[in-house]
Amino acid sequence: MATINPYLFFPGNTEEAFNFYKSVFGGEFLMLSRYEDSPENPAITADHKNQIMHIALPIGRNILMGSDAVMQGEQAFKFGDNTTISVDTDNLDEAERIYRGLSEGGNVEMPLQKMFWGAWFSMFKDKFGAQWMVNYDENKTTL
Repeated sequence: MATINPYLFFPGNTEEAFNFYKSVFGGEFLMLSRYEDSPENPAITADHKNQIMHIALPIGRNILMGSDAVMQGEQAFKFGDNTTISVDTDNLDEAERIYRGLSEGGNVEMPLQKMFWGAWFSMFKDKFGAQWMVNYDENKTTL
């Protein structure tokens, strides 16, 4: 069965925010990766390489996830655009079904595809403007 976890975007202070959440909820980060950890990406400037690409903090059976919103060009971080619903599935078929259904008529930023960290992943806005991520990790461990 799919699980839904909140995903928060911050304007460059994700690490500070998640260290605060960790101090409140306890636990250890399941993952902390920086933009510099990803394969070479010309869109990421030297100023952003040390920022958080992905962080995950388990809270009970849920996972609070986040990232620094690294915007390019004229775009700017706008609070309110900092929440994405992240759906984690048990298998690839379920990920594909949910991705196809939710993204229909929407705006796909990244189609469902195998990623360098080993999961199948997609990002998009549905036709109503809600932001979604669908993820299937073949090596997922249960909390």
